Amino acid sequence: MNPSRARGIVIVALLMIAFGLAEVYTGLTHRFFNLSTAKVATSAYAGAAIGILYAMAGLLILSMRRWAAALAILLLITDIIGRIAMVLTGLYPVDSFKQILAMILGTLIVAIFAVYIRLKWSSFS
Repeated sequence: MNPSRARGIVIVALLMIAFGLAEVYTGLTHRFFNLSTAKVATSAYAGAAIGILYAMAGLLILSMRRWAAALAILLLITDIIGRIAMVLTGLYPVDSFKQILAMILGTLIVAIFAVYIRLKWSSFS
């Protein structure tokens, strides 16, 4: 395996873990960098669950196994669906440009990670 290919996957995995943990924190505290979620228990559980899925996807791709990469992509798709559901149910307010931009960019990053994993499919055994 090409070490530079594996390095890119490791960097993406570590970012996914970090971003996932940040989402867990946001879900539980309802605030992160002046962004907020609805201050109800459902929002806390949903936000934390989405963050855990995100971090788990990062951990899975560190194994460099194809089955784990496939599962990681499914977890990322679930993350995207969860984010959309949080917006549609009002658990993630989109009452300001900053909130809307954060949701769009955050979801776009998740999608980019999923596409990146798929593009690096041959790196997984």
